[in-house]
Amino acid sequence: MAFIDEYDFEFLKNEAENLVLKELGRQLETYSEPICLCNDCVLDMAAMALNSVKPLYRVSLLGTLYTATAMDEKIFGTNVREAVFDAIKKVSQNPGHEENSEEEEDDPGED
Repeated sequence: MAFIDEYDFEFLKNEAENLVLKELGRQLETYSEPICLCNDCVLDMAAMALNSVKPLYRVSLLGTLYTATAMDEKIFGTNVREAVFDAIKKVSQNPGHEENSEEEEDDPGED
């Protein structure tokens, strides 16, 4: 049996991911410049921001309380906001696709 099949990793969560995704949504809603919001660009923004912040993994209720305390710290919140802002700026200036494909990919529901 493989190692990953022997244990239940379902409860292993990175709370920083939740914070980054919420902050990314907030900032994208109010971003003043036109930017591509295709799936690839938004995922690139999230990945770039997540790679810039300290992970906050938890497994248990006690871990949830610990990460909640860490998330309340002003410094961590500032780091998340700055990481998201920087990621939006970098990806919007250097999208991973051609400029003209922006319109095609803007609405992931269209075919």
